[in-house]
Amino acid sequence: MVGMKKMIFVFIFLSFWARAQKNITTASDATAPLHALKPDYPTSYGVPAVADIQKTIDRVFDYLDRATPSNFVDKSSGRPWTPDLGYSDQVVFVKGDFRPISYEWGVTYSGMLNLYQLTGEAKYRDYVFKRLGLIASTIESARKYDEANRLKVHVLKGLIQPKAVDDIGAMAMAVLKAKKSGFPIDMSYVTRRASDFILKEEHRLPDGTLVRVRPLKNTMWLDDVYMAIPALLQLGIASNDEKYFDESFKQFSAYQKRMYNPSLNVFMHGYLEGAEAHPEFHWARANGWALLTTSEMLMYLPANHPGRKFMEAQLKNHLKGLMSLQDGTGFWHQLLDKSDSYLETSATAIYAYVIANAINKGWLDPKIYAPAAILAWNAVNSHVNAQGQVEGTCVGTGLAWDPAFYYFRPISPFAAHGYGPTLLAGSAMMEMLKKYSFEINDSAVHLRQRINDSSVPVIFLLNR
Repeated sequence: MVGMKKMIFVFIFLSFWARAQKNITTASDATAPLHALKPDYPTSYGVPAVADIQKTIDRVFDYLDRATPSNFVDKSSGRPWTPDLGYSDQVVFVKGDFRPISYEWGVTYSGMLNLYQLTGEAKYRDYVFKRLGLIASTIESARKYDEANRLKVHVLKGLIQPKAVDDIGAMAMAVLKAKKSGFPIDMSYVTRRASDFILKEEHRLPDGTLVRVRPLKNTMWLDDVYMAIPALLQLGIASNDEKYFDESFKQFSAYQKRMYNPSLNVFMHGYLEGAEAHPEFHWARANGWALLTTSEMLMYLPANHPGRKFMEAQLKNHLKGLMSLQDGTGFWHQLLDKSDSYLETSATAIYAYVIANAINKGWLDPKIYAPAAILAWNAVNSHVNAQGQVEGTCVGTGLAWDPAFYYFRPISPFAAHGYGPTLLAGSAMMEMLKKYSFEINDSAVHLRQRINDSSVPVIFLLNR
């Protein structure tokens, strides 16, 4: 037994030593300033150029434009389908890599619209309008078909008979954001259906908190703050009805109260109402959904809403926890506090977006927060392949009370969850880098400070 312990100790020591000795140099201070030597970073270190971010985003866009269907076919015949042919369960999207009606694509549409607003390039807007227009042209026929065939499964079923908030919430959010960007077709059926489902039909605890009945009755999934709240916020803006804003804050508060770990400043993924204990697995992407929701709350809650101060504090507290757990590669781990779990791209992209966007909105100090966002973007960028696919993304994930489930979830470039966050991150990073200048200062990324900035000693600036 003693021998085994000794072997384990030696193995751990050697592993640590090997990692620690990675950057051995033969240079001396007499021949080179050692502090200025460039380490062997595992991902790119430094400030990316806006043009390079744009190239990455365009590569992703080109792939998505090819890989996302924008029309229907008849499943039985394979022939193109148009609304005049009559809707049925034989109507399906043309084969592609993704479904343009999923909650993941609600995020993707949001990212495309952000890019349109930032760049003015119509291709991003047109991508959204084309696919939403396809759904809009068919939704009334699908509704009538569903009324007559309640048990039939069909391609637009989730928008007509949603079974969970992720069936309709993010899509309704995207529809309402598209409308603000000039989308001309009426899709009020979808937004009304979302409002009815979230407010009246989804399962709730006695105090009104949204819950699921799977995998167990009265299970709270952290994911659902994003699946419900951004849609509620957009419904509030569209209707000018305060009930949506109040419900948004009520739901976020209920989840935060039960699922936020204040010692780590991160969220657990799942919570079972009435259970005596709650195994805490701090899944990265679920924390991304919560952080993204916090960002949406701060963007769209009215300025005088009593929940704003709470949300402002929540943003900084959550980021305090997340930034302390960022890996040296720039990524975050699949289980945030488990460094032996794999590095995950979609969560990293969400965090990069939220940090950069919060800086752009004036909620965060760029001096303190921007380097983490830059490092995160560089990590995400390293996982966008030549075809424009986003690699290293965890596939769709349920909820578990054991670690193996999270440790061994597959990753795939066909996991739709990576694309919207990457587009969002790219748009926010480009905006941030246009607003602020950064540089390598004393070998590290810092905000470039002006010589007349009285808070910075002149001698420090001169000795760079």
